[in-house]
Amino acid sequence: MLTYGLYPVLEALRAARVRSLQVSARDDRRVREVLSQAARLRIPVERVDHSVLDRLTRGAAHQGVVARCEEPGAWSVEDLVRHARGVPLLVVLDGVEDPRNLGALVRACDAAGVDGIVRQSRHAAPLNGAAAKASAGSLAYARIAEVVNVARVVEELKSLAVWTVGLSAEATTSYTAVDYRQPTAFVLGAEGSGLRRLVRERCDLVVSIPMQGHVASLNVAVAAGVVLFEAVRQRGASEGSPTRK
Repeated sequence: MLTYGLYPVLEALRAARVRSLQVSARDDRRVREVLSQAARLRIPVERVDHSVLDRLTRGAAHQGVVARCEEPGAWSVEDLVRHARGVPLLVVLDGVEDPRNLGALVRACDAAGVDGIVRQSRHAAPLNGAAAKASAGSLAYARIAEVVNVARVVEELKSLAVWTVGLSAEATTSYTAVDYRQPTAFVLGAEGSGLRRLVRERCDLVVSIPMQGHVASLNVAVAAGVVLFEAVRQRGASEGSPTRK
């Protein structure tokens, strides 16, 4: 898996995910920090021409740094629930296909202290450099379970005593009207089409984010951030703590 950009590569190094590094960037403070981390971890570093990295990343904004990283570890849905740091808080993705949206969503999940992300293995955004860069490096730390059937996952979460809450613009219940202090998994649909019917029907509850403007929907990463931080707010108020971490 390729990861590029100074901050994503630095976070991948901190997470001990990098196997090799190629650098063409000038010697500034941030590059020195990357090289220092690589030296400490004994990661091989190759100095290459900028054009080499352009070809590797297909012209993406790599900032002169590209890392080859190990693939994310394999997690099951049950693993994510059992290894939660407190009351489980999960996100389930039903067909999110844009890697930049995926990366931004992973970043929101990291900020909210989400215990894991569940996504289908087909018709889904690749876990590639574009996703890592959009995540600002948080993809290096994400716990992700790959599944075949999202509708079955919703049923599995119920068996694990996790409340499943779908997001849909058509729902009449506002996301603020729900108690998220119990084990909760937010189920988010694809850009444009939203949740598939079978997935939506299997959720314990479906909520919407009321809109005040002219556009009737939010980017999936923004929507995730809105509902996740409502859960964080409720749990913080309940525990007398501002965050779950």
